[in-house]
Amino acid sequence: MRSYDTLGWSVDDDGVATLTLDRPDQLNAFDLTMARELEQVFRTDAHDDAVRAVVVTGAGRAFCAGMDLSAEGNVFGLDESLLPSPEEFRASYDQAPYDAGVRDTGGKVTLAIHALPKPVIAAINGPAVGIGATMTLAMDLRLASTKARIGFVFGRLGIVPEACSSWFLPRIVGIQQALEWIYSAEILTAEQALAGRLVRSLHEPDDLLPAALDLARSFVVDRSPVALGLAKQLLYRNGAAADPLEAHLSDSLAMYYTSLADGKEGVAAFLEKRPPSFSGRASDLPRIYPER
Repeated sequence: MRSYDTLGWSVDDDGVATLTLDRPDQLNAFDLTMARELEQVFRTDAHDDAVRAVVVTGAGRAFCAGMDLSAEGNVFGLDESLLPSPEEFRASYDQAPYDAGVRDTGGKVTLAIHALPKPVIAAINGPAVGIGATMTLAMDLRLASTKARIGFVFGRLGIVPEACSSWFLPRIVGIQQALEWIYSAEILTAEQALAGRLVRSLHEPDDLLPAALDLARSFVVDRSPVALGLAKQLLYRNGAAADPLEAHLSDSLAMYYTSLADGKEGVAAFLEKRPPSFSGRASDLPRIYPER
């Protein structure tokens, strides 16, 4: 098991991983080390086939108090000597010097979360502000403690929503609600977040993490990792497609390939009234979309 400076990482016998933001004395504030370690987890450790789902929570009384603003120089770790045009940046955004000097670190993390072909659940146990809020948007579901407080406070700092949140937030809560929360930059109570459909459910503090782990377990026990991974791709990508034909073309291939593999076992288990024993792996999904 890999050791991290700012994170805790453990995996139970059902393959449910608990990822803990672990800087409790700093209210789990997001710094460049945490950014690198979160990206590492979601690009490598979480892709291990022994991991079936990931639950993310915070140590102590906070989930994540946002960016650690105590760092010297550019607190976001950006190179202030670079002034790229949109054309220059897009042409080589993933290469030096722009990859490290201009790209948003939170966005690198949320892209890694989004790309994981497994369920990811946020257990928001306390304050979640700025990147502490936007990182959860790339997770598939959000459960919150009754003590949670969530804030998209960028307007108070003179900066913009980051971490790909301009893509995720309107899809979760709708454009009108997203704009109101961004414009106001107010701290939301747990009840306001629930009413705005940002979070799935509220739980008493001691019940939150067990509820999130139980939910994750219900998604993966006796389930096909391949079917789950493909379903995640289909819903995220086809939900933004311009025409239902795109959904038909991609889910046709997904149905075809699953019917040749785990689908056979699933049907046999159903007919024989026994639990299925799926052999497919999330690390080996069939390709159902053209390469970009």
